[in-house]
Amino acid sequence: MKRRRGLVLGSLLLTVALAGCGTGNAGLPDVRVGAGAPLPVGAQDPAPSPSAPPAGGQDCDPRASLRPPAALPAANRMPAGGTLAAIQARGKLIAGVDQNSYRFGFRDPLTGELTGFDIDIAKQVAKAIFGDENRIQFKTVTSATRIDAVRNGEVDLVVETMTMNCERWQQVSFSSEYFTAGQRVLVLRGSGITGIADLAGKKVCAASGSTSIRNIASDPARPVPVAVAGWTDCLVMLQQNQVEAVSTDDSILAGLAAQDPNTEVVGAAFTDEPYGIAIKKENADLVRFVNGVLERVRADGTWTSLHRTWLAALNTDTPAPPAARYQD
Repeated sequence: MKRRRGLVLGSLLLTVALAGCGTGNAGLPDVRVGAGAPLPVGAQDPAPSPSAPPAGGQDCDPRASLRPPAALPAANRMPAGGTLAAIQARGKLIAGVDQNSYRFGFRDPLTGELTGFDIDIAKQVAKAIFGDENRIQFKTVTSATRIDAVRNGEVDLVVETMTMNCERWQQVSFSSEYFTAGQRVLVLRGSGITGIADLAGKKVCAASGSTSIRNIASDPARPVPVAVAGWTDCLVMLQQNQVEAVSTDDSILAGLAAQDPNTEVVGAAFTDEPYGIAIKKENADLVRFVNGVLERVRADGTWTSLHRTWLAALNTDTPAPPAARYQD
């Protein structure tokens, strides 16, 4: 399915070009394959029932991070003896990112380079440390592997459409909020489905390890969650009639819909999903530094510029960046 996943993104330019030649929302000719097609590698149909959050795991403000310093150190002059000095000595920032979330973290089909809103946010951190946004190494992670990648020290941080919640705060620390999303539903045009309430007993796809799987499983309509490794696998399963819908953050769904005009995002958001940058709990100095970078990005117009570049399709008007909250 790696080749199929690449085709989904690789055909994007052709899809957009053809869609632009028509009028309205008619989309493209329906060339979906039958439901007998093979499942993506690692797909769980149905997904195991997600475990309940640990006791006491909801007693926090998930948006509240550590306050940044009054002023950031100059590039290449990180304070001695801490996480930042170690990163500077290494000569590069290591960032965990996605490669399957169009507009947030994906491989450009023309260049093969990782690009998107999350990618550029990570580059802002590298630029603040080194004075050069290209002093960064990207490691692709999935929803299921990203927390372990942070905790094991495989990456310095993860910027990957990651919802902050109290359960995750027990495992990693987060930056202040840099984007706000809400879970919705992606379906085939003409399906008659208008939201999560119409999916009782029907298969709904989401990525393993995401909050979306738990939200699907716990919804009163009782849809059947199907788990896959990446979001483009969900799109392929929808195209192959193997699931009735995909449900996750509206920001991710907008990227999937852009890849296939025969799909549409429906229904109101039924969750609140604040995105934060995940960092090892022991590295409080890096958390505070990243929050200083985000303060700068909000204040100098960089966030607004990045939103217009990558995410304009999500909103008629570019919103203000989320305000920071701090716990100290």
